Amino acid sequence: MTAISKVSDREKLKPRREPYWHRVSAGCYLGIRVLTASSPGSWVARYRDTDTEKQHYKALGTLDHLPDNERFDAAVKAAREWFNHLGMGGSTETFTVKDACDRYVKHLTRTKGDKAAHDVKRRFDQYVLDNTRFANTELAKLKPVSVESWRNRLQDRATKDGGVRTASTLNRDMTSFRAALNLAHADGLVASTLPWRGKLTPIKGADGRRDVYLDRTQRKKLIEAAAPDLGLFLRALCLLPLRPGALAALTAGSYDKRLLTLTIGKDKAGKDRKIKLPPATAAAFEAAAKDKLPTAPLFARADGKAWNKDAWKHTFRDAADAAKLPSDATMYTLRHSTITDLVHGGLDLLTVAQISGTSVRMVEAHYGHLRSEVAATALERLAL
Repeated sequence: MTAISKVSDREKLKPRREPYWHRVSAGCYLGIRVLTASSPGSWVARYRDTDTEKQHYKALGTLDHLPDNERFDAAVKAAREWFNHLGMGGSTETFTVKDACDRYVKHLTRTKGDKAAHDVKRRFDQYVLDNTRFANTELAKLKPVSVESWRNRLQDRATKDGGVRTASTLNRDMTSFRAALNLAHADGLVASTLPWRGKLTPIKGADGRRDVYLDRTQRKKLIEAAAPDLGLFLRALCLLPLRPGALAALTAGSYDKRLLTLTIGKDKAGKDRKIKLPPATAAAFEAAAKDKLPTAPLFARADGKAWNKDAWKHTFRDAADAAKLPSDATMYTLRHSTITDLVHGGLDLLTVAQISGTSVRMVEAHYGHLRSEVAATALERLAL
């Protein structure tokens, strides 16, 4: 062992390829490699696996951004973080931001299906992996300032429609990236969550209560103003509190006319669910499935293709304008309106959540205020 803790000690070291080692703890060493007399030296950590007796090494860099007298302490700190990481079963391999994103997409494919994985992969491709330098950053070298810079760039970017990125949209994009980094940490690929823990926190209040509500008369006017194929699709959205994308993904085989049940495939909620339909609602879905192959879209466009957000975006806006609806009404407004009616009508929140494919917590957050009138009506019945 050679003294390397002081600047004066390191200045006396002769150049050589083999690092000069300093023992940190049992099996854990910090070294400095001096290749030339004028170089600042490059720090390296060495760890001995007590199970396999294999030695592992990690380059820590020159740390020449720090004053000479601070480099040893900084190197010891970085080495200890790595030693602790390995001691808790962490990986000795090097993983990048891109690796973390790719692994998370595979994780979603296994746990939530191709659709959820495809949506997150699209976000990563557009907002994370488009910056090659950031994507190739080693997780162990990821810094809070670089994560904050990524977030700021994302926040400043316009949406694909050229609009301003809302806080709600920013939260969704950050959530996927944060989940990928957290999975990497949980799997032992990186020692700490510090680089992103405080930089990818969601903006509070971004997903507040949805205020745009269409009453039954407005919904009828919208359906009447729409083209026939879109009108059928809109009517179905007014009958059930489904996400537009989930309804668009239904096939004729999703409806069981014998049991009057509709099977909703994996959507944002992440798993299939069955909904028992009342006769009037079942009749609309039975008519839509009539004479169609089980794999055909249950509600198709005029050309026979399934609906998607690009296909309904402009046609919905035209119908909404013709029906003189609020300018901020969207396809999702129909889901909000039907859920509002169910909650206001007294249906318990658990059942509403199950039908809608969401959590009770989300229903409470967005619609819990509507229960006050239901409660008032119930209390009125207690009057003597």
